[in-house]
Order: sequence, then C-alpha cells, then structure tokens
Amino acid sequence: LGKCLLSPIVLAAYAYNRSLSELGPGGRTEGEPGVLCQLFAFLMAFFGLAPTLLLLAMALECWLSLGHPYFYRRHLTRRLGATLGLVAAGLCALFCALPLLGFGVPMQYCPGTWCFIRMAGGGPRQLGFPVLYASLMGLLVLAIGACNVSSMRHLYGMARRQPRRGAPAATAPRMEELDHLILLGLMTVLFTICSLPLIIRAYMGAFAADFNENADLSALRFLSVNSIVDPWVFIIFRTSVFRMFVRRVCRRLNSRKATLKTPDPGGD
Repeated sequence: LGKCLLSPIVLAAYAYNRSLSELGPGGRTEGEPGVLCQLFAFLMAFFGLAPTLLLLAMALECWLSLGHPYFYRRHLTRRLGATLGLVAAGLCALFCALPLLGFGVPMQYCPGTWCFIRMAGGGPRQLGFPVLYASLMGLLVLAIGACNVSSMRHLYGMARRQPRRGAPAATAPRMEELDHLILLGLMTVLFTICSLPLIIRAYMGAFAADFNENADLSALRFLSVNSIVDPWVFIIFRTSVFRMFVRRVCRRLNSRKATLKTPDPGGD
C-alpha cells in the first residue's frame, strides 16, 4: 500500500521535472513545504512505523505460539488479531500526524522527490518528534529482535528433540523447523540493518547537530529497502530449491560429524 501511494507521486515529479513542493499547492506560510510534500512526509513516516508494528505483532504471535502454546490457544483469536491490527494502524496514524499539527517539521530532501521529517537543525519543538520517532523505532527493533531470538531458540530446541536415526517420519518436521529457523534469522538481521541507520541519523541530528542531507537520504533509502527486499527473501527462502539445498548441507554436516566421532580401528 505504501509503494502504491508514494510511487505515483515520485514518478509525477520526475515526469514534470519539478519538486514535490512545486508540484502541489504551496504551504500556509513562506518557506513551508507544499501540501503534497507534507502528505508525502506523513505517508513516509506512517509506512515506516506501521509495518514495524505489524512485524512486532507477528513476532509476538510466533513467540507465544512456540513458547506458550496453551496461553496462545486459549486467549488469542482471529478477532483479537484483526482488532489489534486496526488499533495499531490508528495509533500510528495519529502519532505520525503530529508534524502536521506543529510538533515536528516536514522537509523536502534532495533531489526534490523525497519528503520526510527534518532530523537536524531547529529547536526542541522541531527535533522532539524525530527523536521520539527514532526512540519508538529503536524499542520496536529491540522487541522484535528479542521475540525472534526466543522463537529461534524454541525452533532449534524442537529440531534437536526430533529423533535423527531410525525414524524417517521425523525428518520432514525437523527440516520444516530448520527452514523456519533460517528464514526467521535472515529476516531479523535484514530488518535490523535497514532500521538502524534512520535511528542513528535522528539522534545524531538532534544531539550532535549533524546536518547531512545525503546521510539522511541514505537512511531513508535503507528503511525503504527493507519493505522491498523482505517479501523476496520470504519468497526465495521458502521454495523447494532452497529446502533441498538446506537438506544437503545438513546431511553433509551430519555425515562429517559421524565420521569424526567414529573410533579409529587401529586404536590411536
């Protein structure tokens, strides 16, 4: 949804060779970015934060289903999940609308096709929102990482408890758990790498007065890369080809382990 709403605005700016502030109606005061730029900044902030909240909900569900299955079975329902999703989206929209009400300043970034919240320069009223936004993102990243690490630990324990020899029926569940383990680990690392630059830039701009538009733009691009690459990682690493590759690697490692454990017939 974020790509469908934001991409046409960027393509229109390139097609008309004009910045976002020039493309839409002007701001209320001189020097304020245009209405289209402010809308773009709101959508960027919203679609940077809302998917993170959804990822946290997914990580919590995975952690509860693996670590606390009785509680999960008894208390979590589809209706509760749908309600929490709508509530999270509503709260996220209200939070990201604060710059439109004066707490924070939307800013157009070079080359004029990006708008986001100003992350350096200005007083506490202007820089309070990016610091709050980065702090919330940082807490979400830590919570998602903790939930996913705990889920990976449970998956690893489940895989180890499966009998390895003399029970071919146990091979499929064990490989499925390893598939989930690898996929969860890759998505956690990717999400963390893509989210940290924006958090770091917001703190550097607020407390170190480091105004570097190119660095801010790179941080925004990293945040956008996450939503582009994540689906491809999920698609590629859930295919039968990848599963076959993982099975072969596991067999090679198991056979090498068995060879190292075999006693030498010569008695050495």
